[in-house]
Order: sequence, then structure tokens, then C-alpha cells
Amino acid sequence: MAAPTNSEPAVIRVLVADTTPMSSHLLAEVLAKHKQFSVFQAPPACGEVMAAIAEFKPDVAVIGSTPAGETGVASLTESISAKFPEIRVLELLDRSERDAVVRAFRAGARGVFCRTSSLDLLARCITRLREGHVWANAQELNFVMDSLSQQGTPQRFAGTGNVKLSRRELDVTRCVAEGLTNREIAARLGLTEHTVKNYLFRIFDKVGVSSRVELVLFALAPPARAESARAAEAPKQPSRAERPLSAPAPVAPPLVRKHSAR
Repeated sequence: MAAPTNSEPAVIRVLVADTTPMSSHLLAEVLAKHKQFSVFQAPPACGEVMAAIAEFKPDVAVIGSTPAGETGVASLTESISAKFPEIRVLELLDRSERDAVVRAFRAGARGVFCRTSSLDLLARCITRLREGHVWANAQELNFVMDSLSQQGTPQRFAGTGNVKLSRRELDVTRCVAEGLTNREIAARLGLTEHTVKNYLFRIFDKVGVSSRVELVLFALAPPARAESARAAEAPKQPSRAERPLSAPAPVAPPLVRKHSAR
């Protein structure tokens, strides 16, 4: 007799911190109806969100505007990405506007989700983020690409884990960030198109992305995330005092509720 197989999907730990405790509670209850989610609710204050993440270690953090507004949520996203680079951050947006979308990805978010979209789509979004994908619609990705073309090619390429790109791989990545096609990259670098494709396959594998768009978004990661990745590669050295994060340290443990589908 063949051994039974376990087809149950892995549980995804989701932390929700929306604009108000009430909206967080309602959103957490909706997500908890999906059996693959284990949902935790945190107060919207930055320090309490950071404390809840440190305690519960979610796979995905879904965050809305903080009391400081859009600037505050970007600061919180950057803090999460710097201190917990393995956690995928999804920012909830009231409107899918250019500045908010670009700000979210520059801060380290791996996805943006407009509140006017379907809640069923939100569940799919969270699952995709957990699988390592980036979540944004076509218009939102265009906002990011346009921003890159206007502000110049990013000079840093961050990520998580032992990511080491060769000089030529960095050249190819910068060309991709400029929006060049494989033929244009080959002409600029004096390579064949086949060689460019091989470089891209190796880069995708090293970085952990599956498309050119994801590679460009990867290049948008904040400097703190790059430093975190380099620290993971470096040999052990005497510890240093960490720089303070932009989010204030919590004064007391947050009141966090766990939601389940049971």
C-alpha cells in the first residue's frame, strides 16, 4: 500500500495592522475564514506592530496607514524590511496612486493592494507573496517603471540571503532596470542575445525572482535591506550597537489577538 500523502497547504502566518483597531479586527476576521491562514491582529502604532512581528514572526505583514499617514506607513515598511527581511510586507492603499505605489516599493514592500479590490483577491495576493512573488497590477508596475526611468538606474541591488552577483551580472541587471531589451543589452555589453539570456537565468536564480519586473523591484530595496543581506554573508565579528529604526521602540507589549477559522 502506498504511503498517504499530505496535500494540505502549509499554514501561512499573517499579521494584520490596519488604520484602526476596528478595521484591523474586521480584516483579520475575513482572512481567518481561509483555512490556510493563521491570522494575528496588531494595533496600528509603529512600535506595537514591530513588537508583534518580533513575537509572532508572520510570513506576511498586511499594514495600512499609521497615525502618521502615508509617510508613517512607508517608514514602518522600511523598518520591517530592515529588521525582518524574510517577512513579505503588503501595503494597503486607499487609492492606487503613483506616489503611494512607488513609495511602498522603495520602502521594501513586496506588494500593494487597493482597498477597492475584492477581499478574495487579497487572499490570493497573500498566498502569492508567501510563495516569493511580487504583487501589483499592470498600472502600478508602470508607475514603478516610469519612476525608475525618470530618476535613473538604481546603483544598489539588495535582497535576502547570500546574494552575490558578478560584475557582469550587475551590468546586465542595471540594463534591465533601464528597460533595455535583450538585444539592446547585448549590443551595449558586446554580448550575444543567447549569452544575455543565460546571464538573466543565473541572476533570477541567485536573486530569487522569476521575471524582469521582479528584478527591477528587487533593485528598489532600501539600503538597510542591502546591509542586512551583506551582514548575512559576512563572517562573525564583534557585535555593534544597532542603529535605531525609524519606528519607535514599544513601551509595553501590544495587545494582539489571534484569529482562526475554527
